[in-house]
Amino acid sequence: MKYKRILLKLSGEAISGGKDGILDFGFIDRIADTLKRCTDAGVQVAVIVGAGNIWRGAKGVGMDRSRADSMGMLATIINALGLEDEFCRRGLDAVAMSAIEINEFLELYSPKRAKKYLDEGKVVIIGGGTGDPYFTTDTAAVLRAAEVGADAAFLAKNIDGVYNADPKKDPTAVRYDELTYREMIDRELHAIDLTAASFCMDNNITSYLFELKDPENIFRAVSGEKVGTEIHR
Repeated sequence: MKYKRILLKLSGEAISGGKDGILDFGFIDRIADTLKRCTDAGVQVAVIVGAGNIWRGAKGVGMDRSRADSMGMLATIINALGLEDEFCRRGLDAVAMSAIEINEFLELYSPKRAKKYLDEGKVVIIGGGTGDPYFTTDTAAVLRAAEVGADAAFLAKNIDGVYNADPKKDPTAVRYDELTYREMIDRELHAIDLTAASFCMDNNITSYLFELKDPENIFRAVSGEKVGTEIHR
């Protein structure tokens, strides 16, 4: 395998499977089976989960931004608990942690403890975003990637890469196989949060953005196959 320790970001919308329910457990089983292949091959896996399946913020309704973001962080904890339970039932040794102190449900995240669990072969699931408002889970993902010493950040979303325009609106949009963070920032490409892109550029973190529709893409990307868009300094 090309990578020994990865940080995988799962978008909330992607793990809902586009269905009416909050979580598509059948789809999560497929993700778990793919991650089991990764861990069986010796790859250490940390997971950050988003919450777009539950809460998309409160734009346009006048809600206080900090309060809206707090709701989003709590929603990621719901998703982290769901992933932990389903991963364990599929044979993964998984442990969920939270960036927010909520000890009745999850233990508090710390880089030292997370790295200990990774070294023990556990899949570490981190909820609660960064623990602070105004930061997306993309930013949380690359921050945790740096903290746990991941070789790369894998951003599994509901789009198959970075495009020069919105492919849902522009049929002539072109997908990039490779980009630098400077190119992404200068061209104002918003496939990932520009704060996250700046952080990766400053900290020399390579990231891969690809579509989660086929969970096998995770294994392909970790194996070094060309999947989605590679973004680097």
